[in-house]
Amino acid sequence: MEENLRDKVVEALKTIYDPEIPVDVWELGLIYELTVYPVNNVFIRMTLTSPACPSAEVIPSEVETKAKEVEGVNEVTVELTFDPPYTMEMMSEVAKLELGFL
Repeated sequence: MEENLRDKVVEALKTIYDPEIPVDVWELGLIYELTVYPVNNVFIRMTLTSPACPSAEVIPSEVETKAKEVEGVNEVTVELTFDPPYTMEMMSEVAKLELGFL
């Protein structure tokens, strides 16, 4: 079965890591919303671990770049938000295991 475009974008996002944490942005729970519209435009609403994150410029642009590299994606819009604020509870079990929280 062929992966759908959303799954491919998720796989691309799983290659992006917060430089301070050895876990990818997807498993960290930094991606709040990922919508693929019928014309293959992708909308990503995301946050950072902290508003003062040193990677505040780098991570959102990397998310946009990686999503655009996915074959079939037309346009990508990345919206950065701090509402709701990021908390450790947003991490996946994979991330919690990786970081020793489980």
